[in-house]
Amino acid sequence: MVKIFLLTGVGQMHEAVGLIPTRFNSRRLPGKSLKMIGSLPMIIHTYRRAKMAKSLNDVFICCDTKEVFQIAQQYNAKVILTSKNHKQGGDRIFEAYKKLKRKFDQVIDIQGDEPLIDPFNINQVVKFHRKNKKYDIILPNLPTNFTKDPNLVRLIFNKFKEVLYLTRSDTPYQFVSKTNKIFKHLSVISFKPSALEKFAKFCHKSKLENLEDIELLRAIDLGLQIKTFSLKGDSFSIDVKKNLIEARKRIKKDIIFQLHMKVYLLQDL
Repeated sequence: MVKIFLLTGVGQMHEAVGLIPTRFNSRRLPGKSLKMIGSLPMIIHTYRRAKMAKSLNDVFICCDTKEVFQIAQQYNAKVILTSKNHKQGGDRIFEAYKKLKRKFDQVIDIQGDEPLIDPFNINQVVKFHRKNKKYDIILPNLPTNFTKDPNLVRLIFNKFKEVLYLTRSDTPYQFVSKTNKIFKHLSVISFKPSALEKFAKFCHKSKLENLEDIELLRAIDLGLQIKTFSLKGDSFSIDVKKNLIEARKRIKKDIIFQLHMKVYLLQDL
């Protein structure tokens, strides 16, 4: 006799997809997605690290040129070609998500210019959103030493860890007391699919987004609920040439890089 069991509610699989947006003609560092860091193009570093995150059911590079598409295929990376018209990563990953024609519970936006991203942090973001389902977006932060560097986006949030604002400026202003700590934006963002759709279907940059060039300010303008939490470690994005030079130094001693190179070497044997 064959027994049939119906699984409802408890025990249903929760699925998350990692989407890595990359724009080839980046304003501050054109062609950066294919810049070599050690023995690999930058975008392949990011892809392989994302693949190491066990919480992701699938991972795709979302690019806008045939050059990146072909390089991704050479390294056996899953890749989706998207429009060149997108100015922000959120818009690009929404197009890619629609092309998947498959439903996921979470869409994880992993910025393509994070070649040193820690897979553990990706797992933590996925896990945190599963426990805080009422929020549209989860945006983790990394406590770091105070700086006025405008390339570093900092979070302003309330006591409930709900994000009030994101900025490149020296905010909040230290008028009464001083602090040596700020909370910087980590480039791994978890979206509910419905929130990603609302975000992307607002067809132009919002006023705040346009002023600061921070795409998640559009989400705040649209009233989407964003929660943050702190992660440990470090994050290193490639925004300008000096970042690329520093990444090439760091990769030589990077344990995760050494690990995934061994894994892919064994696969090629």
